[in-house]
Amino acid sequence: MEFEKIISRLKELISQTSESKKIYDKDVAMALELDPQYFAVIKKRKKIPFEAIAYFSRNNHQNMNWILFGNNHNSKI
Repeated sequence: MEFEKIISRLKELISQTSESKKIYDKDVAMALELDPQYFAVIKKRKKIPFEAIAYFSRNNHQNMNWILFGNNHNSKI
C-alpha cells in the first residue's frame, strides 16, 4: 500500500461531495477527523491512518478495499 495513492483516492471521494475543485491535505484531515498537524506528521512518515480510514469508510458508505487497494470501487458497504 502506498500512502500517496491512498490519499489520492480519499481526495477523489472528498471532491465528489465538496464544492471546492481543489482538495487540500487539511480537507483530508478533516474528513478523517484528524488534526491537520497530526496528518502532516503521518504524511511525512507515510503512516497510513487505518482506523480513521475505517471510520471514514463506514460513515460515508465507501468501500475500504478501494480506498486502500484501488479495487472494487463500485461496491459500497
